[in-house]
Amino acid sequence: MIQSTTVKAYITILGRSTWALINTYYAILSEKTYYPDIVYIFAEDIYADQLDKAIRGIEILSEEFGFEPEIRQEIVRESDFVEAGFKITSLIRDLKQNGYSVAIDVTPGRKALVAGALIPISKIGVDHVFYLAIKTLDNASKPYRMIPLQIQELKDFVEDAKVYRGDASE
Repeated sequence: MIQSTTVKAYITILGRSTWALINTYYAILSEKTYYPDIVYIFAEDIYADQLDKAIRGIEILSEEFGFEPEIRQEIVRESDFVEAGFKITSLIRDLKQNGYSVAIDVTPGRKALVAGALIPISKIGVDHVFYLAIKTLDNASKPYRMIPLQIQELKDFVEDAKVYRGDASE
């Protein structure tokens, strides 16, 4: 089997739930086999105290899957979708210009930062937009494999849009 030589970046937005960030990362590793070379965690300043826990979770999961990504963090002001949008858009533009495949996870982010990230990138484009849908939040603050898989669905909005448009073979 030939391994892809594309370098991969993964961008996530830390919001109220560190579990949402860690569980979505686990899902993309196990279900999509998307193993990033670099991970960027954007956090609102009010959640900055949760960054160490999020980083440690990503380190542990990555190690379990046999790789070690570089992990970077960026703090933005609470609910400042303009700042988040500019920073995330600039980062994605730089990554794409340097040949990275770019995935963004919107699951754990609060609406203002998610909107700030998604609106501008519609012009640049990314390779994946992941969202881990959970049918109920009862007991959602548990590790991914401890939440019944039948109530979870990992979505990739970019892939879903290609299927909808009929160009899934891209």
